[in-house]
Amino acid sequence: MTALPHPPLPEDEALHDLRPSPVDAAALDVRREARRALVWLGLAGAMALITVLANPLLVVFGGMVFGALLDGGARLIGRVLPLPRWLRVMVVILAAVAFIVWFAVFAGSQIVDQAALLPGLVRGQGLRILTWASHHGFAFNTRFQQQIQTQALSSVSQLTGVVGGVLGGIATLLLIVVLGIYLAIDPQPYRRGMGWLLPRSMRPFFEDTLSDMGHTLRRLLLGRLIGMVVEGVTIGVALGIGGVPLSSVLGLIAGLLAFLPNIGAAISGMLMLLVGLSGGTHMALYCIAVYVVVQGVDGNIIVPMVAKRTADLAPALVLGMQLVMGALFGILGLALADPLLAMSKVLLEKIAARGTPAAAPDGA
Repeated sequence: MTALPHPPLPEDEALHDLRPSPVDAAALDVRREARRALVWLGLAGAMALITVLANPLLVVFGGMVFGALLDGGARLIGRVLPLPRWLRVMVVILAAVAFIVWFAVFAGSQIVDQAALLPGLVRGQGLRILTWASHHGFAFNTRFQQQIQTQALSSVSQLTGVVGGVLGGIATLLLIVVLGIYLAIDPQPYRRGMGWLLPRSMRPFFEDTLSDMGHTLRRLLLGRLIGMVVEGVTIGVALGIGGVPLSSVLGLIAGLLAFLPNIGAAISGMLMLLVGLSGGTHMALYCIAVYVVVQGVDGNIIVPMVAKRTADLAPALVLGMQLVMGALFGILGLALADPLLAMSKVLLEKIAARGTPAAAPDGA
């Protein structure tokens, strides 16, 4: 049935008509469309804001990762000593500072001297490899060789510069450390503040998800830390026993790069091979053997035993995330790719479990 049109209103009553107009927000369809438009505008604005603030947000996330590392150490101390939380965090920080000072005093000069020699040694071995390849039928033009030498020397110089103490981004590193200390000493105000921004119905889910994220991140970082120590010490000692030059700096580089799975191991192995070639074929084979044994034991026994495969991340997925984060944010993104991927996996699993209906009881 067709609705009858409204009768015309007298001129003196037209101004008192209270029916909503098509552009009045009181109309249900207009309000509904306005909400949709605001949602899309909000998403677009959030994406633009994230794009602009990507680097600061990454620094904040780095502070969260460092805070989780301090929190893990404080929890381990709490199992032995019933101290206040802030005091346990300070014990962890002082222990880390004491180790850095001890390392700098007793091994710093040797590491710096070896780091200064490493770029030239790697460059010389790279030229030997290119010459050998050219003699065996591989044609390389002069420009290609110069590009390879320049890029390799630049990469090694940056890496050894970090080892030698020439750090880039000191302000970023300091911000991450300060944020991590604040978050580790008293995380509850930040958790309550983030939960307060959510609806009441979402707060239990948020608390549960955040707890699982922290638990996964702590165990992941513990596995990484133990792997770094084992790889660095073992490689340094083994190369020193075999008479490989620059064994101390190679062990330190291997330990630092152990925080970056897949990519870090490949870079440290390549450096060990290049340095080993300087002593001949037997030394190069010895370096390869050390690398294979240490990586096999650490990757297949130590890290899985400590971390208990909590993150359960596929190697190809981790490598892809590292490539993307490294291309977007440089070395900081590369270092934080693994923790970010692990926390994202926990979040997605929680969302999927929340949306899965409960199983019906037997006989229902």
